[in-house]
Amino acid sequence: MARVVFLHPDLGIGGAERLVVDAAVALKSQGCSVQIWTAHHDPAHCFPETLDPDLPVVCVGDWLPTRVWGYLHAPCAYLRMVYVALCLIFSGVEYDVIFCDQVSACIPVLRLARHKRKVLFYCHFPDRLLTQRRSTLKKMYRAPIDWLEERTTGMADVVLVNSRFTAGVFRETFRSLGGVQTDVLYPSLNTDTFDLPSTEARGFEGFLPEGTTCTFLSLNRYERKKNLGLALEALAALRERLPMGQRTGVHLVVAGGYDDRVAENVRHYAELRELAVRLGLDGCVTFLRSPSDSQKVALLRGCTAVLYTPSGEHFGIVPVEAMYCRCPVIAANSGGPLESVVDRETGFLCEPTPEAFSEAMARLLSEPQLRTDMGQAGRRRVQDKFSLQAFSDQLHGYILRLIQ
Repeated sequence: MARVVFLHPDLGIGGAERLVVDAAVALKSQGCSVQIWTAHHDPAHCFPETLDPDLPVVCVGDWLPTRVWGYLHAPCAYLRMVYVALCLIFSGVEYDVIFCDQVSACIPVLRLARHKRKVLFYCHFPDRLLTQRRSTLKKMYRAPIDWLEERTTGMADVVLVNSRFTAGVFRETFRSLGGVQTDVLYPSLNTDTFDLPSTEARGFEGFLPEGTTCTFLSLNRYERKKNLGLALEALAALRERLPMGQRTGVHLVVAGGYDDRVAENVRHYAELRELAVRLGLDGCVTFLRSPSDSQKVALLRGCTAVLYTPSGEHFGIVPVEAMYCRCPVIAANSGGPLESVVDRETGFLCEPTPEAFSEAMARLLSEPQLRTDMGQAGRRRVQDKFSLQAFSDQLHGYILRLIQ
């Protein structure tokens, strides 16, 4: 029986966290002994699987800062993960493989352990590409961090990526790691959450205005890089396309992960509400922060389509969740959605403009059968390509290869 420990910086609610939890559950189903070690885990803001006593979560180092005077996020994240790794090494916990993701700086520390164990690093996307460098000072600040990310990532025994798109970006970004093989392990979908009986998947009608006839859904964290404003602008453009009598029944729900500790979440939420007012969308948009699983399932089942607005997204689990719930996806035509969404079959891949998104939205409104057909095709695609069983078998294969 393989003993696997997951190291993750912050076990909140997000796509990366969803993958880690699903990976832990998958390996546990394969008979592995599994623990998750993290620097932050809030029982009131987490995936329910992490509250299961059979999936131990060890939280250490939450007292360490996540930023200093609003800055130095990356060094603080590195410090927290190094501390978690040190605590694991000196804890006496026996393990065979470390599954590490997001922050690679802890890998050298793991290598210092007396009994070296194998390290699997899962690259969601190179961290150096997730921040701007508009000033010389910022470039100087990031230079050693970028160097450390590249060197430490190359120290893993196995590197997995979440899409062919990310594999290409990995090769272009980490030029010195040309000899490192990067295998694609697509995120999966734990369908248990999405197979809730209709009586449990409540929460869709309760917060929509009376007279709503169709609803579009934006489901992403409240972060600027997710381009959530595009969903609001697309709704405004759609309303211009529709006859006056049809406009009042069209509604948009903007739902996603929100954490009061994250300044960008707080600020961007306020920015989006201001944008809705400027676009004249009062009463046409509902903002929902950190929806529960049952609310999310209800939204996905009941909406006309999901508007997936990020450009260059490395993968994105939301389109897969939507397709499983038989919901068409309107997504930007770049990055991971090119591999998950089939254009004009399970949804639409569009230029990230309000005009292109609103055109796809209008077509779904005018052709109800198209929504049904796309929904069925999306469900089949997830079952064929992104099943938890396929993900579990592939990941377990990497674990067995490492310990042999």
